Amino acid sequence: MIEVEWQRMKAQELRALADRGAVVILPIASIEQHGPHLPTMTDTRLGHEIALRAARLAFAERPTVVTPVVWSGLSEHHMPFGGTLTISHATFRALVADLVACLVRQGFRDILISNSHGGNMIAMQQICDELAPTCGATLVGTTYVSEAGTDLSQHLQDQAGVMHACEAETSMMMVCEPGLVDTSDLAQIAQGMGAARFLAAGQASYRWRPFAAITGNGLAGNPARSTAEKGEAMLDAGARALAALITDPATWVAPDDLRGDGAGGVPFRRG
Repeated sequence: MIEVEWQRMKAQELRALADRGAVVILPIASIEQHGPHLPTMTDTRLGHEIALRAARLAFAERPTVVTPVVWSGLSEHHMPFGGTLTISHATFRALVADLVACLVRQGFRDILISNSHGGNMIAMQQICDELAPTCGATLVGTTYVSEAGTDLSQHLQDQAGVMHACEAETSMMMVCEPGLVDTSDLAQIAQGMGAARFLAAGQASYRWRPFAAITGNGLAGNPARSTAEKGEAMLDAGARALAALITDPATWVAPDDLRGDGAGGVPFRRG
């Protein structure tokens, strides 16, 4: 099996990948409570697994390497349940910015920030907006659940999409870490099936809420129908979606500059 994990490679191997124009996947995730039946590593473990699978799928067409997961994410909304390690927005953004700068200094120019935690999504987009104009690399921010879409969610029976410690995440963890999934009471612990609107106000407005506002045990969804077979199908869907994103030349193409020489008799500034 081809090696794609940054931390398992030697420095000269990584220099060679940079010289080949490799894509770097920088996974971002969290360590947070995942109900009474899943470990706090769930988002980090699933994000890492999907990134590795995607890199291996893409490698023949576009060399790809996966950094260690940034496990310290934005999880303030899970703090009421304990077991959660969260950092501030400022720290998160500074950490990701510093890592991107390291990658650019080493010659990597195409970076996929691959997220596996819902609480990171807005900040991830902001980080791309802030860094992309001046960092010297193309930054793409993605969340595997959204990128895979119905290719992933079609495997769910009791919910329309991935929630939290739910049928989806439990199924995938049954593949990745079966010994850490407590299956003794899955039929009795379903909670928070209305989670889709817990951050919503009005017709299209946002309102912060702690996760305890929708669930009594930290779980949102129904893990009772979870199976390893579903988990494997969903992991595959997520990996294939990211691999397709990586190998599509349009993902990394430089933007067009449609400006002419100037307007109103004054030339545009370049660079």
